[in-house]
Amino acid sequence: MIKKNRNDSLFKKPISNKVNSSNKILKPIILKKKSEYINFYKLLILSSILIFSFFQLPATIKFFDKNFYSNKIIINVSKKNFELALNKKIKKIDESSNLENVYDDIDVFKSLEETTNTSRLSASTIEQLFEDTNYNLKKVKETKLVNIGNAIDHLPKEIKNIENIKKRKNLFIQIVLPLIIEENTKIKLDRKKLFVILNKNNNSKSDIIWIKNKFKQYGVSGNDLSTLKIRMDEIPVSLAIAQAAKETGWGTSRFAQKGNALFGQWTWSGDGIKPAGADSNSKHKVASFKVLKASVKAYQRNINTHSSYKKFRKERAIQRDHDGKLNSLELVKYLDKYAETGIEYTKILTKIIKQNSLTDYDDVKILPTSKKLKSLI
Repeated sequence: MIKKNRNDSLFKKPISNKVNSSNKILKPIILKKKSEYINFYKLLILSSILIFSFFQLPATIKFFDKNFYSNKIIINVSKKNFELALNKKIKKIDESSNLENVYDDIDVFKSLEETTNTSRLSASTIEQLFEDTNYNLKKVKETKLVNIGNAIDHLPKEIKNIENIKKRKNLFIQIVLPLIIEENTKIKLDRKKLFVILNKNNNSKSDIIWIKNKFKQYGVSGNDLSTLKIRMDEIPVSLAIAQAAKETGWGTSRFAQKGNALFGQWTWSGDGIKPAGADSNSKHKVASFKVLKASVKAYQRNINTHSSYKKFRKERAIQRDHDGKLNSLELVKYLDKYAETGIEYTKILTKIIKQNSLTDYDDVKILPTSKKLKSLI
């Protein structure tokens, strides 16, 4: 008889089969349940992340758009180019222009005027209005402030009947002064905003749109920021008054009376008045406007964009760079192309400025109506 060892595989086999069969049944069930729980939690976490991402997507896009994309649109290298231009190392600065859209905003302004019912006041009514509001040139010179609420839409017909020359001139200056200073103030605020934008590390979409509009308004081609800086600037009040006085005969000319034309600007396509002594073949007219304010705005845009006055703008930029103040008696020398008489025209303007002490108005500002406006001005 063969004796079997307890360690023999034949002896162990029945017991081993019993135990292993039990483990094989329980273990897969436990593992399956654990796997289902893990997959459920994974799905829950992934779903939460996905839902949160969708909610945060707009804010994330806005953040990257503001901080990474937009700052690549405007690269401020204009200061370097501007300084080179003033040192005459760049000859082509302020050369090329695209004047197609220069007067778009003025045309819109004109259309708004047509819906406004403005009446022409008599000289006596205007004088009384100024007296009632305590508006006189002596006070303006003392306070260096003017209330733009005193703006008048039309020159009075009776101005040419005022025999006292000094009185006539004073009334004319009182009428045009608030208009000129208001337009200068708008340019001054735009200029401040331009420098604020250029000094930013990042530029918003509204900043970019604003600058693009200014490129159009000032006829700047190639998005040249250096040229925009040179063109976007004020015209000395004394010089503007002198030109208005010369072009209108202190408010008595037919163009000023009928067309609110203060600066005798020519037009070949827009509304205008045909000069009496013009050649029959001549197609130009003197531009007319619904109100005086539009004439001032068009004059400012003309001086700041037309190629005939680029030397004027260059000299103005140099003056700004040196001490920040504008000298009308120097700048007037660069307006010889404004009239056919050339240099003689600039001599007459110089005489008008000096004889009437018009430089006294160069540092006059708008009377602020709020603390915010005061801080800006």
